[in-house]
Amino acid sequence: MSTIHVDVVSAEASIFSGEAKFVALPGESGELGIYPRHTPLITRIKPGSVRIEKADGTEEFIFVAGGILEVQPNCVTVLSDTAIRGKDLDEEKANTAKAAAEDALRNAKGELDIAKAQSELAIMAAQISALRKFRQKR
Repeated sequence: MSTIHVDVVSAEASIFSGEAKFVALPGESGELGIYPRHTPLITRIKPGSVRIEKADGTEEFIFVAGGILEVQPNCVTVLSDTAIRGKDLDEEKANTAKAAAEDALRNAKGELDIAKAQSELAIMAAQISALRKFRQKR
């Protein structure tokens, strides 16, 4: 069985490091699926869930708030400012942050305020979606 080494790193810590059969994540232009011996690639990723099918057949879900993906034939590296394990996602906290972002968008006065609020709203919506995916797989 062929595997690929996967590292998911946030600004705070290493979130996952291990061998996998397959990795799926939200690329800038759509969903990406990566198997061992994938063609080298560097791209931005959008907020969403990283699904890692580990070598033992179990799955790991990680929410990322965007970032950079580097793929080499035997290694996948995901770099994100924010990465949270699926089991650590807090729906109440995410819903509260989403509501705060919606309020900020309604009260935004300038283009910069609008852009910040839209970005935060997109991240929170992606986090809630990732949480629901994680719950469905359990």
